[in-house]
Amino acid sequence: MMALNFQAEKHAKMLADRTKRCTVRLGDVSAQFPENSIVWITTGKKFSPKKRLYTAFLDKVRVKTMETLTSEDLGQQNPDIHTREALITDFEEIYKKRITMEDTVTVIYFTEVTD
Repeated sequence: MMALNFQAEKHAKMLADRTKRCTVRLGDVSAQFPENSIVWITTGKKFSPKKRLYTAFLDKVRVKTMETLTSEDLGQQNPDIHTREALITDFEEIYKKRITMEDTVTVIYFTEVTD
């Protein structure tokens, strides 16, 4: 089974509260996360134990540029981020590199699978 892992503490809380239903990943990772796949939603830092939160279905996977992200993409990614510029600032902290509006991102929408 594939895992969609989240390293940031703030994302772990949003995932646990079910307020995060989308992730924006830097680069084109669409081949790694095909639409209509089932994945584990996990949290944890690289090279450390992960916590599985739930199983999810990948509803929609789209490759875009940072500039073409919609308000829906931003709101589902993080309800506290309302602009592409704010997301770029957040990404620069996460990825420790300069991000521009021309950078490619993959938008992955997911929903929890329940019994």
